[in-house]
Amino acid sequence: MTNESNLSPIIRPETLLSHALNEFVIIDARSGKEAKANYLKQHLKGALFIDLETQLADIKEDAANGGRHPLPAPAQFSATLTSLGISKNSHVLIYDDFFGANAAARFWWMLRAAGHEKVQVLDGGWKAAIKVSFPMSSGAKKTPQVEPYTFEQWQLPQVNMAGVEQRLNDGEIVIDVRDPKRYQGITEPIDLIAGHIPGAINIPLTDNLEEDGFFKSPEKLRSLYQGQLKGINSKKITVHCGSGVTACHTLLAFDVAGFDIPNLYVGSWSEWSRNEKPTATS
Repeated sequence: MTNESNLSPIIRPETLLSHALNEFVIIDARSGKEAKANYLKQHLKGALFIDLETQLADIKEDAANGGRHPLPAPAQFSATLTSLGISKNSHVLIYDDFFGANAAARFWWMLRAAGHEKVQVLDGGWKAAIKVSFPMSSGAKKTPQVEPYTFEQWQLPQVNMAGVEQRLNDGEIVIDVRDPKRYQGITEPIDLIAGHIPGAINIPLTDNLEEDGFFKSPEKLRSLYQGQLKGINSKKITVHCGSGVTACHTLLAFDVAGFDIPNLYVGSWSEWSRNEKPTATS
């Protein structure tokens, strides 16, 4: 599925400054224990806060059932969008403080999967906005009232744990976007077991970025993935990470490059590694 609106999925902060900010619903998607406090202290002017743990995921007691950040049901996500004042016509701008690779990319993917096309991630994220002296504000912002946002089902491709096994058996590509040390099993700071899904290849999400934290150009991204994947169709590519969040950064990179968006394995390593599946190290 490609973006039929021809809107780039990313926008540079200096370009954003050339627009009136009231053209956008701006969403602060920074995550972590201090995220809400940091938002209240300072955020991009007009931004509303979204919480990865409670609004972009439906976390279960046991991560073996869907991983650490399973998707919420469409009805639950619809209610979240309505609560943020997002309508079908809204132009949504999302940022985080990890170059778009954390909850910003996840929220972008979820909106696109809900059928929403007018959504962009701030290229370079929070740090880049500060560098261009983007206007800031503090405290909570009142949410505008909108008609209920509704959609029936996720419209971007997903693969479950059994599907990952089948695709690997069929010779398809599974990309693990985690840090190489986690992929190789050298370290594992979050999940219970270190290593990777046997047969998965490692293309770290940081490969999507230049040294300054901005996305590589569409041309460079096309070269990167065509070189690694030898022209395989996006429908035969599945992307995962630790819990289905940062994998969305690579799905975003595919869209920037002009490719169809590959399959997302939401459960990712956090689900796979808790189900007595085979694991590998290198």
